[in-house]
Amino acid sequence: MNRPTHFLNFVAALILLLSLSCKENFAQLKTINQFDALPIGEADTIRVVYTEFAKTIAVLTAPKNIDYTNQPFPYSEFPNGVQVVLYDEYSKETHVKADYGIMYSKTSVVDLRGNVSITTPEGAVLNTSQLYWDINKEWVFTQEYFTFKNEDYDIAAYILDASRSFDKITTGPLVGNVLVEEE
Repeated sequence: MNRPTHFLNFVAALILLLSLSCKENFAQLKTINQFDALPIGEADTIRVVYTEFAKTIAVLTAPKNIDYTNQPFPYSEFPNGVQVVLYDEYSKETHVKADYGIMYSKTSVVDLRGNVSITTPEGAVLNTSQLYWDINKEWVFTQEYFTFKNEDYDIAAYILDASRSFDKITTGPLVGNVLVEEE
């Protein structure tokens, strides 16, 4: 084999080797630099006050918030629990608690999980393991087992679809007692 052919084969092999190793390194580099999967921010011990026309409508507190609003489907996560106090037009408080929460910005839906509890100003109490809350429609729903108690109802069921004030409730098959007044 003559010298120029040997040199060209060496250069071709070197280019092939370098291009293969670059592709592998580039793939690794892409996985290391996936900034889009990282949160835009994290905060400890937060308190957020929501107002409308200079009137407080809700106060959210959480030990930790992880903000993923930089994602294509933006959301905020509350991995260590969340508490929300909602105020009605008469400043009466509804208390919402959960072990975990995630709020989806585009849809205004909140997913609450783990020991979810809602207590209304009238003393009604809802307990479940998971609850979705549509903020815009002021509607709550779950497919999970739940209990709901107030002065008229003592309900246990597996499906709930209700207004935030619980004046409109649809459930799955009931397990419990309902007070029915006969006329």
